[in-house]
Amino acid sequence: MASTMYYKTYLQLDTLLNAQHPESYKTGKPAHDEMLFIIIHQTYELWFKQIIHELDSVRQIFSKQFINDNAPDLQVAVHRLKRVSTILKVLVHQIDILETMTPLDFLDFRDLLRPASGFQSYQFKIIEAMLGLKFEQRFEQHYYVSHLQPQELELVRQAEQQPSLLDLVQHWLERMPFLKNPEWWLEYQPLAPENTNRDFWTDYRCLYQQSLSAEEQHYLQIFDEIFIKGNPTPGRLTPAASRAALFIMLYRDYPMLQLPFQLINTLLDLDELMAMWRYRHLNMVQRMIGSRIGTGGTSGKHYLKGALERHYVYVAFAELTTFLIERSRLPQLPDRLKSALGYSFS
Repeated sequence: MASTMYYKTYLQLDTLLNAQHPESYKTGKPAHDEMLFIIIHQTYELWFKQIIHELDSVRQIFSKQFINDNAPDLQVAVHRLKRVSTILKVLVHQIDILETMTPLDFLDFRDLLRPASGFQSYQFKIIEAMLGLKFEQRFEQHYYVSHLQPQELELVRQAEQQPSLLDLVQHWLERMPFLKNPEWWLEYQPLAPENTNRDFWTDYRCLYQQSLSAEEQHYLQIFDEIFIKGNPTPGRLTPAASRAALFIMLYRDYPMLQLPFQLINTLLDLDELMAMWRYRHLNMVQRMIGSRIGTGGTSGKHYLKGALERHYVYVAFAELTTFLIERSRLPQLPDRLKSALGYSFS
């Protein structure tokens, strides 16, 4: 006879509900709000575990040599990244609950936490690495290295050594066939007289230049650096990936480019929500402890402000909007390519 599964057993509630041990209770002077503090941060770590689970599955999808556009792969990846985005929204709003604790409530048990600190959340650092934050881009790297235990630091290092989601998406963009297959461009009608090679980007560069005001003409040089010459700045996409991403943004209304556009847009959502979480955390810390040093020895609000400004991962995608032009002025795509980008009917 098969055993009967029970709710409490399945969720291991005995372990979960007995994992809160406020330090203040051990002193004989229990601080009421310490229970809230513990539960909020345990909940964060559970959500971090789920985010890692989702990001790992998405990385596996983009690690494939070939992603079939007619298979569920891209749909699944976008769906799971949107789930991560929704979870991050929950994490941001959880700060509302934590802020029901006043500074005096926190001081009732704050000193008992030293040297523990949210900065020691190795799962959060793994998430940052999985998304694409490189060690050399981290703000105040000595804090990052010194506050983790050796086994936790090793886990983060392993995450950093694996291809990040940013790396994998860039490789996927470089393989995008719509700009490479010459058969789809045989009937392309160039707009610029000098475009004797019937090159889409020669036309687009001319149209972009025409859209710039006199004060904006320097953007043409930046255009060349990003889309033609390449820029070795950390976090910058390769020219091929930049061209593919911009093409997706420009022609996103075609069915085959809708999911790729949603992917790029969701990555930007993740960056924005991570920044929002840091911003809310910064304001909460300033509200709770002012300019004092964090319990883990970090510089408190100074560190959080620096991380907020420096730890964007997908800024290269955000900057592509600088190089958009109006839909009405876009070059007309050849019919063969339009057909490839649309739904096929036999």
